[in-house]
Amino acid sequence: MIRWMIVIFLALLLISWFTPLLQKLGFGKLPGDLRFRAFGREWFLPITTTLLLSAVASLISRWV
Repeated sequence: MIRWMIVIFLALLLISWFTPLLQKLGFGKLPGDLRFRAFGREWFLPITTTLLLSAVASLISRWV
């Protein structure tokens, strides 16, 4: 269980490091990414970005 917690922590750390870089490349602004205001807050659902990054991760895992 501790191993999974470490993996999740490292994944979140990497995501937080690469988020500004991905935003500069245009991720998060793709046509299927939803951004709206509700209940006084701005909500962001990166559906297309998630699918695209998941496909890239899948291709990388097949090569390794």
